[in-house]
Amino acid sequence: MPSRTLSALAGLVASVAIAQPPAKPLPKPPIEPTAADLSYGPHERNKLDFWQAKADKPTPLVFCIHGGGWSNGDKSSYYSRVKGFLEKGISVVTINYRLMKQANEQKVDPPVKAPLEDAARALQFVRSKAKEWNIDKTKIAATGGSAGACSSLWLALHDDMADPRSDDPVKRESTRLLCVGVDGAQVSLDPKETREWLPNYTYGAHAFGRKSLDEVEKDREKLAQWIKEYSPITHVSKDDPPIGLFYKGDKDAKPGATHPDPTHSPVLGMMLAEKLKTAAVDVTFHSTGQPNEKFPTSQAYLIHMLTK
Repeated sequence: MPSRTLSALAGLVASVAIAQPPAKPLPKPPIEPTAADLSYGPHERNKLDFWQAKADKPTPLVFCIHGGGWSNGDKSSYYSRVKGFLEKGISVVTINYRLMKQANEQKVDPPVKAPLEDAARALQFVRSKAKEWNIDKTKIAATGGSAGACSSLWLALHDDMADPRSDDPVKRESTRLLCVGVDGAQVSLDPKETREWLPNYTYGAHAFGRKSLDEVEKDREKLAQWIKEYSPITHVSKDDPPIGLFYKGDKDAKPGATHPDPTHSPVLGMMLAEKLKTAAVDVTFHSTGQPNEKFPTSQAYLIHMLTK
């Protein structure tokens, strides 16, 4: 190819690159963080914000995981709740994590491993900062919405992922939680299970790098180990912490029926709550059809649990 053509092509590529819009900056938090955009891992999305509650003794902390289907969203989605926690003496962390795009670029298999293990790493990192940040390690709760809620439940119900023999002091920290209070949580990534509960359920194929739940169901036997590992409901055991499940949606929601928003249907919470109760785990449930007067929101539940 003539050098003149190459130069023209290079100029075209450069102009296209220049024309790309810059990444949209996150909104400014209403309250300035004690530490902003702090890295907890190697990836550029392994960032968190921390707000320290004023106290003479170590404070409880709420650990916030944003929603967005593990495909979009960011830590700013919890900025509006920070003040309410700080006023009750509760410190706050909000995290970013690798999304499906980054997981697929890195060929993480299955892709859902990236956001979930990032959440675990961020939690361990926060615990490693307990002395410096004046945090009570025994009083850390998680919250999230939708996929962030699923991640929170996975952390709460999974066996402790601490590695006491690791050379990395962060990895030696516990991933256990005092409790979780979540909104609109998905509780299983098993299409056979979720479709029995909600016949029009379609969410979750991307967690395993598939395009539809039909593909996941077709490969269900091959994916069985991953489905078990990354579905919160499969990890329920009698030693799990208290769980608060909060849903909106159809007030007449019931298992086996179709729903206008199956991805966030109260039926998901009902099925998890049933299993938690069978295991004698403390569970609080709220939905449009089954309102909880004592705890009408996940934030009210978390404040109670972290300050009692």
